[in-house]
Amino acid sequence: MYNLIIYLYQLGVMIASLFNEKVRKMWRGEHAAFDVLRQQVDPKAKYVWFHAASLGEFEQGRPIMERLRQEHPEYKILLTFFSPSGYEVRKNYEGADIICYLPLDTITNARRFLRLVRPTMAFFIKYEFWYNYLHILKHRGVPTYSVSSIFRPGQVFFRWYGRQYGRVLKCFTHFFVQNEVSRELLKGIGIENVTITGDTRFDRVLQIKGQAKQLPIIEQFVSRSEKVFVAGSSWQPDEDIFMKYFNEHPDWKLIIAPHVIGEDHLQQIVSLCKPEEVVRYTSIQNEREGHLAPSRPHTIQPSQNTPRVLIIDCFGLLSSIYRYADVAYVGGGFGVGIHNLPEAAVWGIPVFFGPNNERFQEAQELKQNGGGIEIASYDDFARQMDHLAAHPDEMKQRGQTAARYVEGKAGATAAILRSVDWVR
Repeated sequence: MYNLIIYLYQLGVMIASLFNEKVRKMWRGEHAAFDVLRQQVDPKAKYVWFHAASLGEFEQGRPIMERLRQEHPEYKILLTFFSPSGYEVRKNYEGADIICYLPLDTITNARRFLRLVRPTMAFFIKYEFWYNYLHILKHRGVPTYSVSSIFRPGQVFFRWYGRQYGRVLKCFTHFFVQNEVSRELLKGIGIENVTITGDTRFDRVLQIKGQAKQLPIIEQFVSRSEKVFVAGSSWQPDEDIFMKYFNEHPDWKLIIAPHVIGEDHLQQIVSLCKPEEVVRYTSIQNEREGHLAPSRPHTIQPSQNTPRVLIIDCFGLLSSIYRYADVAYVGGGFGVGIHNLPEAAVWGIPVFFGPNNERFQEAQELKQNGGGIEIASYDDFARQMDHLAAHPDEMKQRGQTAARYVEGKAGATAAILRSVDWVR
């Protein structure tokens, strides 16, 4: 049944690639992966394979890859992605020796891929459970680890109809899970090779904080006395809420780093602002560097007035931008789920997020300790923001609580590396 579903999915992707640029990139990337491997794999090297679905999972795997590179230079690293949103952003990551898409999980693809790579061991980050790859890895005796994984009772593995697919979990050598609930669920289906190590993402955000960039454009933008609100990884439902509030509160400055950086979405954000108050990051950057930006429609140029809204229309800055905030908002909570809360909380600021957060342990814990604030509507958001603005000591205290929470969760990377049986 699984293989039938995969082949039907493959057909669907092929058709969708004719109409969707993102799907087309994935389709082409998967087909190009075998050429990449043939050209780049060193048959004499020992490869450790890391697979991340997308950018978020990459950030969870990154601390392990970098410590591995540092402590075990005898290995080379292969990094694969499933989604273009991960591959396109990190395809030039210097911490891996080979980076490519993971070909779809058919039996033929899995056999071909593993014959080319012959990994010494494999790490699958968080939710990655590819049936054919994992069974062949087990058959070949390759130590295979699930890292920062988290399980919930509603997942298919723990339902009567998912028992056959659930056998895929028995292909792992060891699970490094985030919490006790996950360990108990795995124990309930006969899996005992489990250690609670927490989430490596906390190690990553602390690492990012220690290496944060100085951003002169941002520093210039926030140099006045106004309070600063940073909205990261936002979607339209998020923007409809906070933009309405800040249009009515000119004593705040607003920095928006949307999840989707496409011209249509950027123009949508601009339409929610007063034209004279908004500027794009790349407009300022190009003006400073003394050259014109590439031609594109409706680019907003800096106005003669001091802008109150700065749109970050490029990648790679958000984790450092949070340092300039008094309050942050992390998007996605009105859609499929919130993005990276620890990335903001590490800077000692209270963090807002939307209601779709039940599956996110860090959201639940930040809500409980006061470092995070859930909102379900504009009225919710306005009330909470008014309260924080009127009580700066509470704002500071909530931020400190958020930072302590992140610091207290560090250490997963070291625990995992201590537990792995390194093949010599």
